[in-house]
Amino acid sequence: MPEDPSPYFIHATAEVEPGATVGAGTKVWRHCHVVSGARLGPDCSLGQGCYVAGGAVLGRGVRIQNHVSLYDGVTLEDEVFVGPAAVFTNVRQPRAHVSRRHAYTTTLVRRGATIGANATILSGVTIGEYAFVGAGAVVTRDLPAHALALGAPAQVVGWMSRHGERLDFDVHGNAICPSTGERYRFHDGQVKYVSAAVQGPAS
Repeated sequence: MPEDPSPYFIHATAEVEPGATVGAGTKVWRHCHVVSGARLGPDCSLGQGCYVAGGAVLGRGVRIQNHVSLYDGVTLEDEVFVGPAAVFTNVRQPRAHVSRRHAYTTTLVRRGATIGANATILSGVTIGEYAFVGAGAVVTRDLPAHALALGAPAQVVGWMSRHGERLDFDVHGNAICPSTGERYRFHDGQVKYVSAAVQGPAS
């Protein structure tokens, strides 16, 4: 059993090696394999057939859908969503006959970002907070916070709110999330969260 004694759920068909850390409230479903040294934060969910290497780190509330492998060097911060069959790599020039263990690079997915189904994330990139990578996209370079990235290679085609809604900026660089009323500012190629919804006067 993993070292963390906190309450969690591990399906009978899953293998969590001794030395792995599993946070309270985390659920590890059918046929998953979590390697010794892996760190899973609280309230995470690993769908069927996932693999988590010993050097991978998951923050709080991470949601991993079916058949995703997280290799050494991959870090997912709090509340990251990874769609089914998304792919992370950890070497840029693999060869079967050449050991590349010394060449593993770090991949960082920051808080609240979404990785769509069947997307591919090349090693060594950083995906910014609340960025949204579309299904099937191939990410080859860093993405800024709130970016909407589509295609192969992925290109930034728009911007997303923390709630997952597309932002429409006016000529002054201001936008409001259509779902929450949160306010955002676009300046110098970056999107910044400004404030929560402005409340009207009391009746």
